[in-house]
Amino acid sequence: MALSPSSSAQQARQVLAERLAGLCRDAGLTGREIAARCGWHPSKSSRIMNARTPPSASDIRAWCRACDAEDQTVDLLASLRYAEGMWIGWRRMEQAGLKQAQEARLPLFERTRRFRSYSSWLVPGLIQTRGYTEAVLRAVQRRRVEVDDVPGAVAARMERQSVLYEGGRRFAFLMEESVLRNGIGGADVLVGQLGHLLTVGSLPHVSLGVVPMRADRSRMPVEGFWIFDTAQANVELVSGYLTITQPSEIAMYADTFAELAESAVYGVNARALVTAALDALR
Repeated sequence: MALSPSSSAQQARQVLAERLAGLCRDAGLTGREIAARCGWHPSKSSRIMNARTPPSASDIRAWCRACDAEDQTVDLLASLRYAEGMWIGWRRMEQAGLKQAQEARLPLFERTRRFRSYSSWLVPGLIQTRGYTEAVLRAVQRRRVEVDDVPGAVAARMERQSVLYEGGRRFAFLMEESVLRNGIGGADVLVGQLGHLLTVGSLPHVSLGVVPMRADRSRMPVEGFWIFDTAQANVELVSGYLTITQPSEIAMYADTFAELAESAVYGVNARALVTAALDALR
């Protein structure tokens, strides 16, 4: 069953809408009166209060003025930024280049102690080689980013990998077997990457699982995702970057991770799949 990763963002928008509706009630105003004071069509205030249309920053400022509640503006603008941040399209996230997007995630990685990552497309960034990272980010840049700062973005991702070797953290990586054979960057790059997986998989605080390709799977592949402690999950989709903070939704991803983990092989058996992929390239 496909997950529905958008309700965290929707709930954040709903909370903001309810706060705006509360200001309206506290001011003794109707939605039509708010719209009139703001110079809007009467239906606009209704759409905002029912979370059907997200307000802009200027809408919030006008709303607070209309309700004589301008002391609430800063807090409501912060709520708006939070709601908008739940879902960020790649164009917006990467408008200043890939380096900034890579650096923005570093604080999240630094404060996390338990990492869970499932990948159905690519080797997870924390365990990529420099050559593999460069191939991945170069492909991303060519497809959707005008700014070419790939060398800086690669350096930022390599710096982020330092958390893998710092104490007090645990890492569980799950990959589909097909990831081992997706040769982005060419055979030489993939050979280096597979060799690195064998090294990383031997670290005592790292669990490396591979979900084998077979005809009788009980759990279908899903979109790749990360779970950071129990506080947040992130999903990279074709259209953008999703941040999930609702406990019920994080639990859905945790349950999915556990189900996929049961289908994976580890240790000697995982190394055998990586070695087989290496042998096929040599």
